[in-house]
Amino acid sequence: MYCCMLSRSFHIKRNKLIQLTRASFSQNPQSWDTSSKLFSRTTYRCTHSPVSGSLWQPLTHRTHQPAASSCCMSSTVHRRRLPSAFPVIDGELHPVHRHVYEANLRNSLICQQKYLEHKEKIMKGGGENAIARHTLRNRKVLVRDRLRMLLDDEDYLELSPFAGLGLPYGDIPSAGCLTGIGKINGLWCVFIANDATVKGGTAYPITVKKQLRAQVVAMQNRLPSVYLVDSGGAFLPLQSEIFPDSNHGGRTFFNEAVMSAMKIPQVAVVCGSCTAGGAYVPTMSEEAVIVHRIGTIFLGGPPLVKAATGEEVSPEDLGGARLHSEVSGCVDHFAAAEIEAYECTRNIISTLNYELPEEDSTQAEEPLYNVDDLMGLAPHCYNHSMDVRLIVSRLTDGSRFQEFKARYGTPLLTGFARIEGHQVGIVANNGELTYEASLKGSHFVQLCDQRDIPLIFLQNTAPEPAHTFSQTKAESNTNRLKAQGSMMSAVACASVPKITVVIGGCHGGESYAMCGRAFDPNFLFLWPNARVSILAPGHSDTFVQTEEEITQINEMLEEESSAFFSTGRLWDDGVILPQDTRKVLSKCLKIIKQQEYQMSREKMRTPLLRL
Repeated sequence: MYCCMLSRSFHIKRNKLIQLTRASFSQNPQSWDTSSKLFSRTTYRCTHSPVSGSLWQPLTHRTHQPAASSCCMSSTVHRRRLPSAFPVIDGELHPVHRHVYEANLRNSLICQQKYLEHKEKIMKGGGENAIARHTLRNRKVLVRDRLRMLLDDEDYLELSPFAGLGLPYGDIPSAGCLTGIGKINGLWCVFIANDATVKGGTAYPITVKKQLRAQVVAMQNRLPSVYLVDSGGAFLPLQSEIFPDSNHGGRTFFNEAVMSAMKIPQVAVVCGSCTAGGAYVPTMSEEAVIVHRIGTIFLGGPPLVKAATGEEVSPEDLGGARLHSEVSGCVDHFAAAEIEAYECTRNIISTLNYELPEEDSTQAEEPLYNVDDLMGLAPHCYNHSMDVRLIVSRLTDGSRFQEFKARYGTPLLTGFARIEGHQVGIVANNGELTYEASLKGSHFVQLCDQRDIPLIFLQNTAPEPAHTFSQTKAESNTNRLKAQGSMMSAVACASVPKITVVIGGCHGGESYAMCGRAFDPNFLFLWPNARVSILAPGHSDTFVQTEEEITQINEMLEEESSAFFSTGRLWDDGVILPQDTRKVLSKCLKIIKQQEYQMSREKMRTPLLRL
């Protein structure tokens, strides 16, 4: 037996157990497998062994293993979750729901049409002329075709595709760059790919914001990152919104350094201009690839050189592929063509120290109810909200849900479920976040944090704060505020992954307790019908005096609370259709789980042995 015990207090009196509070391992460093400690637990009793000299001998084992390896678990043992015995939740639509369901469905179809129009717009990139110039004159591949060559398939999760639309300085389709998470050689990787057909690849404030968000996603979920650089630098007329502040352009390079310290791999492909600040991206990456004739890296291009010195120099001589791969050493790999560059990048990713599990061939149980029904369950407004159990029943495996505190704090639904086999805790609004509901939510969030179970928030908060018309109501609202503060603390301090889907309203302080954007969820998505504002449209009459002010503010709220207004400014990670929610959540859970398979992470401290 390899485990030996070190005791801080060693005292025997009558039949009392020996207290041990510290454990270490010796002789065989593999005798304590931290990666499988939760699946290989042994019960010990106090006795003296003349063979080993140890006071502690194993009694029983929770895993079936040969006696020769009882003290540690072999890495070949397949893990399995506890069998699910969750009850099936009632998701039947009854005739009493028909009127509300049909009103919601009509609104959802209008929102879906707007979603499709936005999608068609971003697929055109910078327009026909820009695409022709990019492909014919510059002989470059379009950004989505680049992703097809880089990724295993087109089943990737694109983040904030509608960012940049409807901004004060004009439309910037997809913010001038595509970001998302896709598989390269089976490994989920974040990609940040400039689209040079949009404004010539110039970086606008929304471009910087989108790139920084992708880096945050990579850090939160420990995902390898690939940069496809084809940028002309910052848009100078808006330099005050791009350069000076802490979350402006320079943060990109700060994040690169921090990610490197976190042992998050980063690879850059220079497949176009890499000018000014953008030149730091490949030089700060772990490995860089450059494409011959089209890839260039320099702080100031040929026009700037001519203006400063009068000397004429070609981009290739100033900072081309040969110069940087043969002379400066700024890049590590030379590619004669773009397809070669992406093949090289895939080979680089295959050198990363990950051990991925075998693909699980078992099919997850589908919901018992049709996911297309979610179109009619997406609330047109708060008064058209239906029981959130109807939505949950169309998201979870087998429509199964183990409800927690079912009879207490009923305006908040909490409980356990599985989505594509991943166990999750679900927190869903089913009314106003009352005092009891907030305490219930706080308890459940802490419970999931204790058990390391990811949390999914389905947010549909009240359209306005609770009114105070009497002393009794004032006391009630005070208690509610304190309880909501407790839930906010629990959500903010929970270390488990969190995913938020705004299925209706995202209004006021209740949205914070339901893990809004300010509370750093790993991912946050909106349904097209969602509203994001401090007040819902039509609820400002108690806060302003005149009819003119009421009309003006309600018109403003109507425009600014739209899901497409929100996503255009990157207040979320994208608008998703209700019927795609289960697929998106499943993908996010797989992405989050991948960090467990990285072998070259920080060394973990030897854990305490719990007796």
